[in-house]
Amino acid sequence: MPESTKLALEHFLPYRLSRLTDTISRDFSQAYRARLGLTRPEWRTLATLGQFGTMTATEIGAHSSMHKTKVSRAVASLETRRWLARTPDPQDRRVERLTLSKIGQKAYEDMVPVAHGFETKLLDRMKPKERAALLEGLEALERAVLTD
Repeated sequence: MPESTKLALEHFLPYRLSRLTDTISRDFSQAYRARLGLTRPEWRTLATLGQFGTMTATEIGAHSSMHKTKVSRAVASLETRRWLARTPDPQDRRVERLTLSKIGQKAYEDMVPVAHGFETKLLDRMKPKERAALLEGLEALERAVLTD
């Protein structure tokens, strides 16, 4: 079989990015699962509301790249814990505004330094030039792929 018809998966950029993302995400999930007992969608929902305040489920899904079903389940779970509140939108009763409760805000605030610490430890594994190159490369890739 000619080389041009083979694909070395371990060198294929989308696969490499996916593998790294899964590994890093799994490692970080141990921190918020152990501390708060959250799933990945619950953590992303908590983090998004903590960052932006009041949002709709659709907005959370768009920002966190989650399917509406995952967002819906995460919202229901966080509501059961009393970590968020739903308020009908005054302009459109079909839409609900979601906001962290005091307990949810406290959980978010407790996790922020854990998330920053995880990121710092991860980046500290690299030399300063490698770290700068990685962050610059990620920004370039995001511009190339995520902008219309």
